[in-house]
Amino acid sequence: MKADALIFDFDGVLLESEHINAQHIADVLTSLGHQTSYQDAHREFVGVGGPDFIAAVSRWIGGDVPPAFFEARQAEDDRVMREGIDAVDGAIRFVEKLPANLPRAIASSSTTHWIRTHLRHLGLEDNFDPHIYSGREHVTRGKPAPDVYLYAAQALGVDIARCVILEDSPVGATGAVASGAFVIGLAAGRHCHDGHDDLLRAKGVHAIAHDFAEVEKILFG
Repeated sequence: MKADALIFDFDGVLLESEHINAQHIADVLTSLGHQTSYQDAHREFVGVGGPDFIAAVSRWIGGDVPPAFFEARQAEDDRVMREGIDAVDGAIRFVEKLPANLPRAIASSSTTHWIRTHLRHLGLEDNFDPHIYSGREHVTRGKPAPDVYLYAAQALGVDIARCVILEDSPVGATGAVASGAFVIGLAAGRHCHDGHDDLLRAKGVHAIAHDFAEVEKILFG
């Protein structure tokens, strides 16, 4: 292992939620009279959470976000919380094969309730508990600030410079690189179309992986 700890983003790295979210946001905004393509939603909103997400939607539509948007998003969240979402291809096997003594954490823009619920669906909660951290709950500044990654490294007791971060979004990659860790840009999820790896390279990631087999090669040689 080329580092002392692994820090995972969650949505789009372990969970195929970014593809579903982008499509749903595009559909809802379009239905409310704000024409939004999947590509628009992917570019503007993937990797953004909490108040920053609402601000991004407000900028996109040029005004206050209508209550109907929040109602539609809550209904979608409730649905996927009940039904679950698929893992990114290869993610479960990768996590389960990690050495038991290798420190690891999740550092996500999502809430810990969202993360834990979906980790249970995937059967992975015990692989990360208690090191599950939210940019909305554990730090003041969410991504693209590096704070949640720094918080996770401190909680693990590992210098951030000795950590590897797996990130899929340009927003997350920006903060991950700023943290001082070694950053792998993961372009494995269904939302990662042609050119996604170039977007991550532009943020300064240190390596690119298109699947978890490539992540293994980078980490373990």
